[in-house]
Amino acid sequence: MKRDFKDWFGKFKESICDYSYYINFDKVYRNVDNIKVELNILNSLVGSKNIEQEFLALVQEYPKVLKCIPLLLAVREQEIYAIDPEGEYKFNFRDSNYTLQEYVMFMRKTGLFRLISERIVNNLVDYATGVEVGLDSNGRKNRGGHLMENLVESHLQRLGLVKDKTYFKELKASTIQKQWGIDLSAISNTGKTEKRFDFVVKKDNKIYAIEANFYAASGSKLNETARSYKNLAIEAKEIPNFVFIWITDGLGWKAARHNLEETFDVLDTMFCINDLENGELEKLIYS
Repeated sequence: MKRDFKDWFGKFKESICDYSYYINFDKVYRNVDNIKVELNILNSLVGSKNIEQEFLALVQEYPKVLKCIPLLLAVREQEIYAIDPEGEYKFNFRDSNYTLQEYVMFMRKTGLFRLISERIVNNLVDYATGVEVGLDSNGRKNRGGHLMENLVESHLQRLGLVKDKTYFKELKASTIQKQWGIDLSAISNTGKTEKRFDFVVKKDNKIYAIEANFYAASGSKLNETARSYKNLAIEAKEIPNFVFIWITDGLGWKAARHNLEETFDVLDTMFCINDLENGELEKLIYS
């Protein structure tokens, strides 16, 4: 029975974020632990009435405290550029490259001395932990990119497939050709374009090549994505014992739903998460 696009699209999900998507606290704690000693040494300056002189004396005795200063400014790198009418600087906090007086100037002009001496924060370890949480939120895009792959992989494993035995991750078309002797020139522009699939399943005499993605937000990229997969779907039909599967989802497709529908019309093996949950992938592979 022919599937209805409107009904199929109506089952798309708003999000697939799990609990670990938001912050990687293990990474946060690990990064802070690496400089906890130095941060605690700097804590001796909290509330200081003579912070410039005390900082100077502190760095002379414990020069390694410099390495934790970039994080106090939410900077990952150990080199920081700074320019003003008085000069241009590139401060190195791993291997000091300026006089201590110039590092004092850096602390003053960036506002770190005020932060510490006026007790705006009372504990630099706690403050650094908060900064790390903020920096780690930038990693959500990378974590989000793996959520759909992880979800699809979990379904493959539920089907009894075994990684690197019956299913494989991120295989190039050239690798598929060498490993199983199948001609994929129809989808590789006669070898000029190297296609890589997120997953490849080898079952009996058939090869199932899977692309998986989730779009929570719209963008101009989606129309091109739908068009490229439509072309791939048409080309794949010419290859014996080769099945192209596209698993996609997300309300980001709303603005590009017409292009998505065009691909849906030519690709019977186009699934959403609801299809996986209802066993459509299992029916296809084990039919």
